[in-house]
Amino acid sequence: MTTATDARPLATKNRAAAPAGLLRSVRAGLAGQGAALLMRHTAGQLVRQGDGILCQQTAFRELTRQTADTAYGRDTGLERGMRYETFRERVPVRPYEAFIPYIERMKLGEANVLWPGRCDSFAISSGTTAGRTKYIPVTTAMLAHFRKAGLDSLMYYAVRTGRRDVFAGRHLFLGGSTALSPIDGSRSATAGDLSGITAQDMPFWVKTLLYEPGEAIARIPDWPLKLEAIVRRTLRRDITLVAGIPSWVLILAQELRLLAGREGSQVRHLGELWPNLQCLIHGGVPIGPFVGELQAALGPAVNFHEVYPASEGFIAAQDDEAAAGLRLMTAAGLFFEFVPMDRFDAENPGASGVHALPLEGVKPGVDYVLLLTTPAGLCRYVIGDVVRFVSTKVPRLVYAGRIALQLSAFGEHVIEKDLTDALVLVGQRLRVEVADFHVAPVFANVEAGRDRGRHEWWIELSKATQTIDQNQLAAALDEELMIRNDDYEAKRKGTGLAVPVVRIVPAGVFEQWKKASGRWGGQNKMPRCRSDRLIADALEALARR
Repeated sequence: MTTATDARPLATKNRAAAPAGLLRSVRAGLAGQGAALLMRHTAGQLVRQGDGILCQQTAFRELTRQTADTAYGRDTGLERGMRYETFRERVPVRPYEAFIPYIERMKLGEANVLWPGRCDSFAISSGTTAGRTKYIPVTTAMLAHFRKAGLDSLMYYAVRTGRRDVFAGRHLFLGGSTALSPIDGSRSATAGDLSGITAQDMPFWVKTLLYEPGEAIARIPDWPLKLEAIVRRTLRRDITLVAGIPSWVLILAQELRLLAGREGSQVRHLGELWPNLQCLIHGGVPIGPFVGELQAALGPAVNFHEVYPASEGFIAAQDDEAAAGLRLMTAAGLFFEFVPMDRFDAENPGASGVHALPLEGVKPGVDYVLLLTTPAGLCRYVIGDVVRFVSTKVPRLVYAGRIALQLSAFGEHVIEKDLTDALVLVGQRLRVEVADFHVAPVFANVEAGRDRGRHEWWIELSKATQTIDQNQLAAALDEELMIRNDDYEAKRKGTGLAVPVVRIVPAGVFEQWKKASGRWGGQNKMPRCRSDRLIADALEALARR
């Protein structure tokens, strides 16, 4: 039995188990030989790709060649060997809804609809804006894309840190259920989380040597039950890498520390529980508000590695310091286009296509709506994301937010990145640790004494003992947003917007909202802003209980 203050015996037990030691020796061999070869190949590949323009031209030619003879290709005038300028003029920019008739035909087993051959797998995605469930086709070619991009993104980490020993331990993925369900009316097609589809396509050596939490636990659909099973299975595993959304990683770390404590070992962070832990892969949400907590929960030796995946394709991954942005994955089989945000018409996306730019036309510092053409046959697809390039000689970008989750009820055009970055800087300055937040408009109401609208920040602090002057916090956020966003500054200094207000909510309010709205666990994300009060009013009702 270990003492309550000594974490070393538990870590020693992790390393001493004979089967674990044998497997680690095998993995160490992989790290020393195979990983070294892959790292050299990846480093050379990154140099050869350069600005990525030639890679994108190759992707464009291959994708148009493959889709030209499909039903969608014939309907839209796609041709083999067509020039990009013709493609931009002829082929419409479309959101998911416009592809539904074609996807329904694919779900029923029809071949050559969006992509050559049949498609038997569909990734279910609801995005982050609520509403219709999406069925994203995952063709054989799309699976090849995810395999390549996923491995490349991990090799980017190994190359930039020089840490090939990341392959010497287990890799824990906190995703949705990997169980797939038959599609009604189809003889063979199934649907589920993308993680479930890609898990079935995982190479045997990955399943055997690396993958956690194992196939049986990964299939569990109930998040609390799944979390409990993951914690019990991995408590004494040799984990070198964890991948997941920051908020769920923090919950995992807390549950692991609690279980270790019940078994007699008090650990301050996961580095004491898993002494070889070195990497957190994160993506999907800005990590800024969680950095301090994550460092405390994981330990000082853990490196952060950011990726930018979506159900429609793997877009970018970190290949340098975080401030440099994420490297666009130009050679993984996707073709990217970018519509300047100020030229994009969300009500009529098709009219925005003529303003789209290929990679060679983009500039740093401009917000672009991202379009994808993929090996699943989605052509000039509006993924719903806004990106901003940091550099173009090496194409690196940052995720700026969702088109539908802009905060622009008063014409201020504030995006998620503006809000998150402002909150992170202000939090550091005022020493405020934030667990969750959401920003919504408060509209003018003369009868209620409001002659102008304003922003309302709903904030849950990570420690119940924290105290903060809400007016001081609101003023600091206001000042920082005016520095970051010209439209916001113009509205604030004119007559469009009053000073924002901050509402500090009791601990657990955001958790209650996530559970009530079906966003608890897995890859679910908290919408950071909306131009209506759909979420804010629900938070207010929960805070009053």
